[in-house]
Amino acid sequence: MKTSRRLRRIACAIALGATLSISAVAKAAEPAVSIPPPSLDEKAVSGSETAVFAGGCFWGVQGVFQHVKGVRKAVSGYAGGKSSTASYEAVSNGDTGHAESVEVTYDPGQVSYGKLLQIFFSVGHNPTQLNYQGPDHGTQYRSALFVATPEQRKIAETYIAELGKSRVFPAEIVTEITPLKGFYAAEAYHQDFLTRNPTYPYIVYNDMPKIESLRQLFPQSFRANPVLVLKAKS
Repeated sequence: MKTSRRLRRIACAIALGATLSISAVAKAAEPAVSIPPPSLDEKAVSGSETAVFAGGCFWGVQGVFQHVKGVRKAVSGYAGGKSSTASYEAVSNGDTGHAESVEVTYDPGQVSYGKLLQIFFSVGHNPTQLNYQGPDHGTQYRSALFVATPEQRKIAETYIAELGKSRVFPAEIVTEITPLKGFYAAEAYHQDFLTRNPTYPYIVYNDMPKIESLRQLFPQSFRANPVLVLKAKS
């Protein structure tokens, strides 16, 4: 198998990380932004719902949602393209229509879609970066919400409009809202990557600060022990 682009980047990051302290590395992550909750949200009911989020490398997005109370499972994968091109090597070319995404299964009685959106925009990624996120560039790293229902679309559109009017971000939000036509789980080696590789320089540099920001900004929603894919399957 060919060495993936990201694994090559990790090798470079490891070399760089040897010269950097952990404290200096952590400061370089995308800063979290404290934002208000949405005025429109779904009703709290028992059961299980799913939502798909895309915000750059799925390692960090998955890691954030795995630490949110009420989330039952968060799976890294691909959305926006065809099933025939839903592989890491194909998606990395940037021409499949896919975005690296995370499918979140959650209990709306414990955490709402609106709260997940608030966390996603606040600490999960930077929604003002068009077709890139931090060091990752290409349409596969775009900011997107793949909505499964008309209610999800309405909540998302209303919230993005509210955030735009409030000017809590220094630039325009570029997050796409598009119908979910299919979600395809990523390869096993991508699942639970943040938890399994907490000392990788890429993770330390870009993603571990997100977990700390989640803990600080959303203490009532934070859980220390993440819900992992392998545990969710057992």
